[in-house]
Amino acid sequence: MRNVLLFALKAAVSFALLYFVFSHVNFVPVEQQLGHLSYTWLVAAVLILIAQTFLGSLRWRIIVLRCNPPDAPTFTIASALRYNFIAAFFNQTLPSSVGGDAVRIWLLGRDNGGWSNATYSVLIDRVVGVLALALLVIVCLPWSFVLISDTSGRVALLIIGFGSLGACLSFLAVGFLPWPWLDRWWLTRKLAAAAALGRAVVGSASSGAAVAAYSLIIHFLSVTAAWCLAKSVAAPLEWSQALFLVLPVILITTIPLSIAGWGTRETAMVLAFGYAGLPEGDGLIISILFGLATFAAGLIGGGVWLLDRSRRRFQAPR
Repeated sequence: MRNVLLFALKAAVSFALLYFVFSHVNFVPVEQQLGHLSYTWLVAAVLILIAQTFLGSLRWRIIVLRCNPPDAPTFTIASALRYNFIAAFFNQTLPSSVGGDAVRIWLLGRDNGGWSNATYSVLIDRVVGVLALALLVIVCLPWSFVLISDTSGRVALLIIGFGSLGACLSFLAVGFLPWPWLDRWWLTRKLAAAAALGRAVVGSASSGAAVAAYSLIIHFLSVTAAWCLAKSVAAPLEWSQALFLVLPVILITTIPLSIAGWGTRETAMVLAFGYAGLPEGDGLIISILFGLATFAAGLIGGGVWLLDRSRRRFQAPR
């Protein structure tokens, strides 16, 4: 019953936000641009998002190897790719942008036999991704303020960037705190263990550098995908403008408020384009196409999931 109510609430949020956006955008130029859609640029964006999943798998594998004990089964690149593509599919079909994380935990815990470490690895993977994204938003603030002169837009950027950074650093800081009371309760004990592993991942010269590099490239690919989608409808959006506008939008959509980010992403993108003095209709088109391209890239995970189920059914009798 609780899951049904949560799904209904997220669906209501998605529909309310989409209604708000659609009621404030002129659809005449939107229809004209969609009528001249370039499928070459659209396919390029989908391929970029697929490559993003590959890089995300490599980053997560580094974290898993750091979290697992020495006697744990080997976590191969093939397994990381399989789990991540399946999770990408369920990210689009489950009523939350973090639904794929639960799928990754279940798959890794089932095959590697360590539910705690599986949970830690996925949590750390999510935190380092948000941390890198927040740092990029903050680093880009001087140029973002040149693009966005509106005071409300600037304040929103500061809250989004520094709020997310503070949340991530607070999580990692728990791993440094020698407070005995953290061991009293199950939740705080697990949180402290995850934070300690996260500190080890980020603080290591080998794993930390690799995780940071993968995270930055992943976010730059998101910007490039959005830029390709702008090119597909001939929207006047430069790559640098996409960098300053798309990254905060993606950071907002990490909050699981709606179904697969629908509604939240469109509202944030339209507002971002409006603050920057760009056509709000372009922001709506790019946001919708970004969601569709993400869904198309995630369909590969659906095929991987079906193959994985068939393989297990074939092996079960044997």
